[in-house]
Amino acid sequence: MSQSWTMQPLFQLFLARFREFIRTPEAVFWSYVFPLVMMIALGLAFRSEPVEAVAVTIQNGDLSEATQKLLADNKAVKVTSGSEDDCRRMLRAGQTELIVVVTGTAEKPSYEFRYDPTRPGSVHARNTVNDALERASGRKDLLTTSDKAIQEPGSRYIDFLVPGLIGMGLMGGGVWGVGYAIVDMRIRQVLKRFLGTPMKKHHFVAAMMASRMVFMIPEIIVILLLARVMFGVTNNGSYFSVGVIVLLGAIEFASIGLMIASRARTLEAVAGLMNLTMVPMWIGSGIFFSASRFPDLVQPLIKILPLTPVIASLRHVMQEGATMVQILPNIGIMLAWAVGTFVVALKVFRWD
Repeated sequence: MSQSWTMQPLFQLFLARFREFIRTPEAVFWSYVFPLVMMIALGLAFRSEPVEAVAVTIQNGDLSEATQKLLADNKAVKVTSGSEDDCRRMLRAGQTELIVVVTGTAEKPSYEFRYDPTRPGSVHARNTVNDALERASGRKDLLTTSDKAIQEPGSRYIDFLVPGLIGMGLMGGGVWGVGYAIVDMRIRQVLKRFLGTPMKKHHFVAAMMASRMVFMIPEIIVILLLARVMFGVTNNGSYFSVGVIVLLGAIEFASIGLMIASRARTLEAVAGLMNLTMVPMWIGSGIFFSASRFPDLVQPLIKILPLTPVIASLRHVMQEGATMVQILPNIGIMLAWAVGTFVVALKVFRWD
C-alpha cells in the first residue's frame, strides 16, 4: 500500500521548515519587514533629490544633428539621439534626464525641453543644456526656449528603487533563509537524526529550497502592491516575466545559501561566509544606484555577480516593458549560477 502524499519525506520536511520559519520573529522581520521599511524610507527621502549626471537625448529632426554638434564639446553633457518613442522610453528607464526637441530654422532654432520636474537631475539637466546651447551659439538670452513638463510613472527614483529592493529581498531570503537554517540544524544535531532516516539527501535539499521560494511569493506581492498604492509604481512589462525572474532569483540564491552552508559548522562561520558573499552584491549590483557608475574596468565582474542580472532584468521589464527574449542573456547567467551552485552543494554537503 503506497504512502499518503502527506507522509512523503519532501512534504514533511517542507511543513517542518514552514513552521520553523513562522515561529522565528527575526527571520520574518528580515525577510518581510526590512525590505518594506527600506522602500518606504528611501522612496520618501529621494522622491525629489537631484543627481549629478546630465544625460540628454535629442529627438530626431531636421536640426537634431546640428544641435548635437553644438553640444559635442561640452563635457558636462552626454548627448544621444532617437525617435520620439525612443526618447520617451529612455526617459522612463532613467537613461536620460532631458529630451530636447528642435524646431524652427537653422538661422533661428527653437528648443523645447521635455522632462519630469519632480525627477532627480531633470531641472539641473535643463539649465545645463540651456546654458550650453546659448554659449555654443555665441548668444546670451536670445534663444527661444520653452519647457514642457512630463510626469509619468517609470521615470522616478522610486521606480528605479523597487526592482533593486525586490532583488535584495530575494538575495537575503535565499542566502540567510536557507544557509542559516541548515547550520542551525547542524549545530542542534537535527541533521544527524535525518541521516538515520530513509530520507535521501535530495529530499532534504529540495524541501529547504521549496519552502524558501514559497515564502518569497507573498513578500514580493506585498512589495509590489505597497509600491503601487503608496508611490504609483507600475509595471510596463508582463507580470509573467516578473514572476519568472523572481522564481529564478529565488532558486539561484537558495542554491547559493545551500552551498555556503554545506560544510559550515558554526553560526559565526556561516555568517561570515554569507556576508562575504552578499556585501559585494550590496555594493556593486545596483540596488540603490546604477551599477554603471563603477569604472569600465570592473563592469565585466559586476555583470556576472548573481544579483546583477536579477535586478537588471526586473528593471528592463518593469521600466522599459522588455520581453523575455530581450532579457535572455541575464536569464542565462541566473540559470548558470543556480545550477552550478546547486550541483556543488550536493557534492560537498555534509550532515555533521
